[in-house]
Amino acid sequence: MPTFPGPGMEVTHLLVVRDLVQARRFYREVLGADVYREYGDSSCVLRFLDTWLLLVTGGGPTADKPSVSFGPPADPDRVSHEMTIRVPDCRAAWSALMGRGATFLTPPLESEREVRAFFRDPDGHLIEISEARTPPRES
Repeated sequence: MPTFPGPGMEVTHLLVVRDLVQARRFYREVLGADVYREYGDSSCVLRFLDTWLLLVTGGGPTADKPSVSFGPPADPDRVSHEMTIRVPDCRAAWSALMGRGATFLTPPLESEREVRAFFRDPDGHLIEISEARTPPRES
C-alpha cells in the first residue's frame, strides 16, 4: 500500500503571474532558476534549489476546481504566501541579487537568530533571503 508522503513525490509551488515573459526572465536571470518546460503562453515550469516552481498566467474555474479562480497578488503588502531561501551569507546573497536587478524592501537586518532581507518578484510575490545565526552557547 503506498504511503503519503512517499518515494517519487515532490512539491511544486505555483505562482500566478501577470506577464509570463517578465516573470520567467526574473526567475531565470535574478534567481538563477532553470526552465524545465513551457506550455505555450500560459505556464512555465522552473527548477530552483531542488524545488519546482510553476508560473501560470491565471484563469477561471475548471471542472476539478469549480469555484476557484487563479490571479496574481492584488496587494503586494498583504501576503498569504512567501518563499524563503536559506543562505549561508545574507549580505553576500543580497549583493549578488541586487547586482542582478532585485529590489529589496530594506538592506539586510540582523536579529539574534538571523540576518534577513525581503524582495519581490515582478508580480509582488514576497521572497526572503535568510541567514541563520548560531545561538550563543551557555558556559
